[in-house]
Parts: sequence; structure tokens; C-alpha cells
Amino acid sequence: MKLYFQEVGAGTPLLILHGLFGSGDNWMTIARRLAEEGNYHIYLPDLRNHGRSPHSEEWTYEAMSEDVRAFIEEHALQRPIVLGHSMGGKVTMWLACRYPELLRAIVVADIAPRAYPVHHDTIIEGLLAIPVETIKSRREADQILSRYVPETGVRQFLLKNLYRTEEGGYAWRMNLKVIANQLSNVVEGLPGNYRADLPALFIRGLNSDYVRDEDIPVIKQHFPRARIADIAGAGHWLHAEQPEQFLQHLKSFLQELDA
Repeated sequence: MKLYFQEVGAGTPLLILHGLFGSGDNWMTIARRLAEEGNYHIYLPDLRNHGRSPHSEEWTYEAMSEDVRAFIEEHALQRPIVLGHSMGGKVTMWLACRYPELLRAIVVADIAPRAYPVHHDTIIEGLLAIPVETIKSRREADQILSRYVPETGVRQFLLKNLYRTEEGGYAWRMNLKVIANQLSNVVEGLPGNYRADLPALFIRGLNSDYVRDEDIPVIKQHFPRARIADIAGAGHWLHAEQPEQFLQHLKSFLQELDA
């Protein structure tokens, strides 16, 4: 599968993998800052069934990590650093454990290797409630979604997936049907025997419950060289909520790799 991607900068290859319902575009602000302040060629692919990348009935971490492996080989990237957030962080972990020789290091943002309960049911219900073929405006979609998702910022993020068709109507860029039907795939944990002896940075938001203290031994079981960095005043969207702290931890880790 050929993934759609954007790129910025020049130098050391670095991939950024977005989370569920997202796209590479969500990380462009961070990517531009990194490109301006360091010597990095940053690739921002849209994972399968997301953004402008192809849709597929197969949607698993194995398939998504295979897509990224193929992307690395297609673009002849020499041992890139891979950063992943949430679902993208799980893809990063799978990739690192399956193909450690392809990577230089990994950065995982606010996700642990464990299984999570399915907790996006209400969001899915709200998205499916929007009759995209007949709505007349984004405002109408937002009004419908607000019955299910009260947070304005979350709705704005979700509705970035809505686009106008050539016929003048609306459609979803993401493969909402497959995501809704296979949501359990995205909350599964890393297989118990998966391990990668790579430099690894796990960054967590202290207002988030995605990476708990009791998850740290599990992280180090899979990634023995992992270190944990905490960001105060940030929840799950740590890179958007506290970009300066996030960049500080990230750049410090990257500089040590170059030392």
C-alpha cells in the first residue's frame, strides 16, 4: 500500500505517525519546528484508512507496521527515527519489534504496550450519526456531533476528516466503516514476546491515564533501553497542549543520539 505523505526539512530521516482519527497533517507544526531547529528530513505519512491514504478492509497493527516498513524501503530511508502518538505509537512499537534493524531509535507519545478497553464508542456513534451525503454544512455536522462529543476541540479535530466532494456534498476521508467495525484491533496490546533493544523515549502527559506508573515495567520489558519523560499540564494530546515541553524532551533525546 502506497501511503500518502507530506515532508519537510533535510537531513536525518524521521517519520511521525499520527493517532486514531488523525492524519500526518496534525503533526506539521511540530515537524516544521524540528526542521527549522535541527538537521531532520521529516516524513508525515497518513496511515491506512486515514487521511488521504488508501482504504482497506484489513486494519491491524501488523498491516500498519508493514505499510511503514514498505514506506521506509520505498524511500530508501537509512535507519530512520520513528515517532508515533497513540495509535501511531503502537504502530511504532510493532515496527520496532518486527524490524529493529531498520530503525535507529523510537519515540512513543502517550501510549503503553498494553491492551486498552474500547473507549471510543461514543465518538464512533456520533460520527456515524452524521448523514454526510445530505448535510449542507460543517456547522450542521458539528451540531449533530455535539450531542455525542461535548468538547469543541475534539469535534474540530474529528471534523477535519470531513471534506467536500466534487459533486458538492460531503464525505469522510477516513474509512469510518472499517474503523467502526474493527475498533477492537486498535486497542490490543503488543504480543508478549515482542522486544526491541533500541534507544526509546516514551513521553507521557501527566494529566493522561494512558501511561500509568504500573505500565513502566511493561514498557521496559519490551524496550529495555526505554526512558520515560513526563509533561506537566498535558493530557493525551501532549504535543498540542504543551508543545514547548514536548519539543524540549524530543530534541534532548535526538541530540543524545547524535552525540
